[in-house]
Amino acid sequence: MTESLENWLESSVAWAENAMRAAMDPMELGPKSFAEALRYPTFAGGKRLRPCLVRLINHEMGGRDADAESPAVAIEWVHTYSLVHDDLPCMDDDDLRRGKPTTHKVYGEATAVLVGDGLLTLAFELLANRGGPNALDMIAVLARAAGPAGMVGGQHLDLSAEQGGVNTDGVREIHRLKTAALIEAACELGALAAGASAAARQAARRYGLALGLCFQAVDDCLDVTGQATDLGKTPGKDAAAGKATLVADLGLDGAQEEAGLRAAEARVAAQEAGFQPQGFALGLVDWLLSRTH
Repeated sequence: MTESLENWLESSVAWAENAMRAAMDPMELGPKSFAEALRYPTFAGGKRLRPCLVRLINHEMGGRDADAESPAVAIEWVHTYSLVHDDLPCMDDDDLRRGKPTTHKVYGEATAVLVGDGLLTLAFELLANRGGPNALDMIAVLARAAGPAGMVGGQHLDLSAEQGGVNTDGVREIHRLKTAALIEAACELGALAAGASAAARQAARRYGLALGLCFQAVDDCLDVTGQATDLGKTPGKDAAAGKATLVADLGLDGAQEEAGLRAAEARVAAQEAGFQPQGFALGLVDWLLSRTH
């Protein structure tokens, strides 16, 4: 491996940004004012973890970047829609996202709801038109991960948990649905883009699930230890809102231990999937575990 993980991530973020612009520019986005609102959260920056994972797994399984573009864009649009809705006053009520005012603060709550709706539906339009020979499977994978059996169901549990009474297993279930399901789907989409076998898809999913659980465990810790300038969002919101988190249930040390256990599971899954021993799939686990934003 001659390229560093940091350089690969930087190039992959640029790749994802370019792919999103190339995909969105020719699409019909409605009235000019709404098109502007759609673009605001879409190109507001961010880690672009999910499209990077689509690209990574696609490469690990012998695919080409060109085959990964549409599913990478689609899942990032779904993720962005979820952030726009999460930030609404009726949900997590946040004023800052990716270091900028949230969409509803700039365009109003009603438009922010519609922006989320627009990004979600554009994602499936893109896959239907440009998903390649496995488009239908890609649509099914993304729909399940984003819907009641995944992210949406997890968000419901997360909001319900503010009333209390959620144990550690309950927190883990929220994490599995709200965060890990979409990261798991990103890995499976990468396998689909590469035309991988059913067994390879399953291996990619196991890696993605463990990685997603690690990511969210670290996120719980960063809400306590992180700074707004690093996070690009308001720290301390989870505790203030009475959210069910690993830190609230296990303490900071316990939550950090949980993140380490999930990282170990991701490393094992990467090895079982046959990913390169010195490759980025394993390096990404350590990068996520030690991240500060």
